[in-house]
Formats: sequence, C-alpha cells, structure tokens
Amino acid sequence: MNDAPISRSVLSDQIKDHLIEAILTGHYPPGSRIVETRVAKELGTSQAPVREALRDLEALGVLEITAFRGARVRHPSKAELLEAYEIRAELESLGARLAMPRISDADLEELQSYLDEMQTAADAGKTHIEAAADVRFHSRVIQLAGNKTLERVWRYLEPGSRTYITLVVPGVNARQIADLHVPILEALRGRDSDQAVTAYHQHFQTASEMFNGRWVDEPEPADSVTEASAPTAIGRRRATRQAAIATTTDGNRSTPATTSRP
Repeated sequence: MNDAPISRSVLSDQIKDHLIEAILTGHYPPGSRIVETRVAKELGTSQAPVREALRDLEALGVLEITAFRGARVRHPSKAELLEAYEIRAELESLGARLAMPRISDADLEELQSYLDEMQTAADAGKTHIEAAADVRFHSRVIQLAGNKTLERVWRYLEPGSRTYITLVVPGVNARQIADLHVPILEALRGRDSDQAVTAYHQHFQTASEMFNGRWVDEPEPADSVTEASAPTAIGRRRATRQAAIATTTDGNRSTPATTSRP
C-alpha cells in the first residue's frame, strides 16, 4: 500500500498551519504574493503539498488565487469570520447532545487535559499551543458524537485556523477564551444536554463579541501587490508586526503599529 498521499496530506497541513501563522504575524501582509515555488524551496518540500496548502487557505478565505497572478493574501472580513461562530455554535451543540450518552470517564479526563493545556498556554502567552489544545477539545466532542456527516461539515469550517485567528487579535483575553470551556466540560460531566447547549452558545457568543470589537476590516490593495518570501523553516516564527494585522495594545484600546519589529 502506498502511503505517499497520506504523508503529503500531513505535510500540507503543516505548511498550511505555518503559512497562516506567518500571515497573521505580518510576515505576509495583506496584498502580498505567496509564491508556490519559493515556499517549496525555502521550506525544503516539493510543490505539491505547498499547492494543497494554498488551496486550503483559499477555501478559508485567507488567500485569493487568480490565473497568472498566483496566490495573494487577503484580509478576511469580520462578517466572514463571525459567520463561523454562529454555525459552530449550532453544530457543536448538536454534537454535545449526540455525544452525551456515549461519553466515558476516560473521555472526560482527556477533555480535562486539553482544558488544562489551554489555561497553562494562555497564562504563558503561548497562543499557538492554546489554539491547538482548543481545537483538540472541540474536535474530541465532535468525534464522540459518532456522526460522520456532522464531523465532515464541522471540519470544513477550518476550526483550527479560525480559532488561531481569534486568539491573535490584539486585545483578546486568551485566558478568558480558555475558561469558556469550563462550563462545557461541567455540563458533559453532569450528562446535562440542556446545560451543554447553553454553555456552547455562551462560549461562541462571548468569543464572537470579544473578536467583533477588535478585528478591523481593511481595504485590500488592488494593484500594488508585493512579494514576500517564506521564513526559512516550518515552525520558525518571524513575528514581524506590520501592515493592517499588526497592532499595539494599550489596555483595551488597539492602535495600528507604524513600525515592524523582529
């Protein structure tokens, strides 16, 4: 059996995760091109998984791919990102109800470990680790629902990338985001479907309100498109704060940054 397609898919996910982080930290600002051949060369991969990663990011709405111009970074609108909160609230409430009679004590301990990891990462300012644990928590409940159609639709929303987008918005309280999972886990422990539905809706409403007040829609440059090269290795973060995504915070107030910093 040839496992090359599986390996390529895993690599594509790693590249996609790497690129979304580079975009959100400002290494690839809105309007910049991401050149497939250059990314493949600088990350030491073939072009195929890079191409798959770029297509996935286009589906997410982070990139725009056009003939002869390639992939260009776009700034997702607030409306696009907020829509995902509404849909996830409904899908995950359904998932919790379906999972309720199937969930075991071992499953609950697994979910607790993800919650602990989120809280620890939030306190340490490790946004990417918190986002990964957050998605594992939500993904596990969806898996426990035992409904493949629900799981497929849920994964189409790219929960990992959208969770990371939320957490990197300046001024968002990462610890509060982590703590929103506490009432969900309590409802699952109590096998209380109604409480779980309420907890999920409160979770996404609070996260939505937090995000809504801080994400700024920016006009996308139509003609002045620049090129940016990839960081030298997957997993190495160049945290340059620039363009529209980069901001500095002053309490609860955010203002655009005027300089980049390494």
